[in-house]
Amino acid sequence: MPGLPPTPIVLLHGYWHGTWCWAPVVAELAARGRSAVAVDMAGHGLHARRPEAARARPFSANGFAAEHSPVSHVSLDEAGELLVSQIKKTGGGRPCVLVAHSMSGTVANRAAEMAPDVISHLVYVCAFMPPTGIPASKYLGSPGNEGELLPALLRADPADVGALRLDPGSADPEYQALLRHVFYNDVDPVTADAAIALLSCDAPARIASGSTTLTTRGWGSVPRTYVHTTRDNIIRPVLQRRFVAQADEAFPDNPTRVVELDSSHSPFLSMPGVLAGVITHASPRAGDPGASHPRAGAPPSDEFSRRAAATG
Repeated sequence: MPGLPPTPIVLLHGYWHGTWCWAPVVAELAARGRSAVAVDMAGHGLHARRPEAARARPFSANGFAAEHSPVSHVSLDEAGELLVSQIKKTGGGRPCVLVAHSMSGTVANRAAEMAPDVISHLVYVCAFMPPTGIPASKYLGSPGNEGELLPALLRADPADVGALRLDPGSADPEYQALLRHVFYNDVDPVTADAAIALLSCDAPARIASGSTTLTTRGWGSVPRTYVHTTRDNIIRPVLQRRFVAQADEAFPDNPTRVVELDSSHSPFLSMPGVLAGVITHASPRAGDPGASHPRAGAPPSDEFSRRAAATG
């Protein structure tokens, strides 16, 4: 209906990041007349807690690798419940577009299964989108994700400390270079270094190890778009395509729209305008052509993908 305000957009970051990473995209969406709110995932951002060893001076690598994580208790259940509450608050009774990056994809799965009516469209940005009953952790370091570089960054055994631990404050230039290459290989170095300084140390392992049973009436009923990133060093393109294929096989009446970007794992920093265009086209204004996405039977559109990827 003409005159209705645009659908609200909720932006959820991935492991180790926070609301800050979405700032360039929020600005680009605002320029397009779209309102977007970035929220912190459980155990991250304002919910993050650093191990004491990260601040100790002199720094002890052994102590850092051994200390149990202060966010080890954070589970996929908790993350999903927090996200649903954030979406409801943002929408104020209206369904929202949910944009999920990286590991937050598994939280988006849980939220959409818990409360599909509060989400009008799911946008997975190079995100984990595991099928029913399978945890995202199954894919970390798996042969199906050959070429991923994340394991080389971990500074503790997740089974011992309860978290996937990075050392963003490391003084080792080689480690800092690897952080840039893994997360931000197409981001300008100054911005990449600023982003690294904002990363959390710990990402709760229980978020990745949790799984969700996906149903036709729940997650399977929500229209979705998947943004493939071809230069991704964390979720390799082959695995991204596998997620889409598995989803479409399980829910053939609600196939995934796909947009491909020549980007690293962090298009929100390397090409925020292009990504804002993708999100805008995935979630038109109420009353615009294509604003009503059917819950079933909508085929993927090549024209949709072309226009979305070209916008910026």
